[in-house]
Amino acid sequence: MKSEFEFIETIRRRYSLSKIGDDCAVMPKDSKTDLVMTTDLLVEDIDFRLDWTTPEFLGHKTLAVSLSDVAAMGAKPVWAMLSIGVPQKIWKTDFVEKFYDGYYRLTKKFFVEIVGGDISKTPDKIVIDSIVAGEVKRGKAVLRSTARRGDLIYVTGSLGGATAGLTLLENGVRYDDGAKIWQRNLLLKQLSPFPQIHAAQDLNEKNMATAMIDLSDGLSSDLAHLCRASKVGAKIFADKLPLHKNLRAIGKSFDKKLDYALNGGEDFELLFTVNSKKKFQFKNELKNHNFSHIGEVTANAGMIELILNEKSLVLEPKGFRHF
Repeated sequence: MKSEFEFIETIRRRYSLSKIGDDCAVMPKDSKTDLVMTTDLLVEDIDFRLDWTTPEFLGHKTLAVSLSDVAAMGAKPVWAMLSIGVPQKIWKTDFVEKFYDGYYRLTKKFFVEIVGGDISKTPDKIVIDSIVAGEVKRGKAVLRSTARRGDLIYVTGSLGGATAGLTLLENGVRYDDGAKIWQRNLLLKQLSPFPQIHAAQDLNEKNMATAMIDLSDGLSSDLAHLCRASKVGAKIFADKLPLHKNLRAIGKSFDKKLDYALNGGEDFELLFTVNSKKKFQFKNELKNHNFSHIGEVTANAGMIELILNEKSLVLEPKGFRHF
C-alpha cells in the first residue's frame, strides 16, 4: 500500500503542482514579501485522544503544529484560520470555548491574528483544520531542496521527549497533580509543544540555514524528506543527538531512547543545514540558541548513515505515517 507521501508526490507530478513539497506553499505577496501558507488536519483518535488531553492543550497544539511549519520556512506567522467539526455531545459542553482559549493564547504569544474559520457538526468524532500564513522577504523562504554536500546538519532543542510523553499517556499517566515533575515535562512535550519561531527567524535573518524542515514525523523520516528534495545523502552521529534530559528517568535502554529520538516524531524542533564555511560564524552569531550539530550532508543521494559505536548503519525512515 502506498504511503501518504507517495500519494502526495503522485498528485504533485500528475497535475504539475509546483508549490507542493515544502512545509508551506510559497507565493508572492508583493515586490518585497512572499507569503507562506500551511494547513494541518487533526482527527480524534488518530492525532489526539480526549482522555489524554484537555481542550486548552488541544487548542494550543492545533496552532503549534502549523506554526512549526511556518518556522521551517524561516517565516514570521501573521494570520490563522481555524475550522472545527464536533459531535452534538461535545457542542453541549464548554469544550469548544476552552479549545479556542488554548488556541487564542498561543496566537497572542506570536502576534498571530485569527481572521476566519468555520464550525460544523460531525457524527461522532472531532475534526480540526488549522491554516496559518506567514511572511518572509521575497525569495528568502528556506526550502527543503537546497541542502548541499558538505553542509553541516543541526537540530534545535532536544529529541525524543514527545514520544516519551506519548508512552506515558499510553501507560495511564496524565498531566495532573499525581504526575511527577519529570513526567509533566515529557507530557508537555507531547500535549503542548512550543514551535521554534524565534530560532527560525534568527537563522533566516542571518542567512545561515541552507535548508530546513520541522521534526513532526520523526528525525529519520523528516531527514529523508529533506535529503530526497535536495538529492543528497546524510551521515548522523548517534552520540551527538540531544536526547531530552528526562529520558533517563523513564528507565529505558539507550537503544530505546535512541529510537524515540530518531523515529518518535512530534518534537516539533527544527532540522536544518549550514554551509560548513560558516561554521564559526554560525557559532558566534547564534550562540544564544540551543542548537546541536548532529551530522553532515553527503553526496550519496538517498542514503542516510547512522554512526553508532563506530559502526555505520543504514538509517531507514521509520517515523510516523498515516498509511
